[in-house]
Amino acid sequence: MLFHIAHGSDWSAASTARAYVVGSFETEGFMHLSTRDQFMVTAGRYYVGVEDLVLLEIDDAVLDPELLRFETSTNDELFPHYYAPLPREAIVCVHRFPCRPDGGFDRPGSVS
Repeated sequence: MLFHIAHGSDWSAASTARAYVVGSFETEGFMHLSTRDQFMVTAGRYYVGVEDLVLLEIDDAVLDPELLRFETSTNDELFPHYYAPLPREAIVCVHRFPCRPDGGFDRPGSVS
């Protein structure tokens, strides 16, 4: 499983679309994803204090393997990037991902 942190309003706006895509896809050409071990670090690095977030859980077996690449990113760590919009059928769960009053995050209990 892979994960994508999304603004709840963006996710709601795409609720009837066949695929999910964010604005950064247009400028960067890929969707930023994280592994199960990375999404909390990603949240702490880029989303401190941001409210109205959801965590999309993605079945990577549904993704086109030719479009999924693990590439060196922040701190020379390999992060998954998907070079296409995320197909709706790959998104298996949407977890609430609210920030705490101090701006940090707790791992959603619904993520195994």
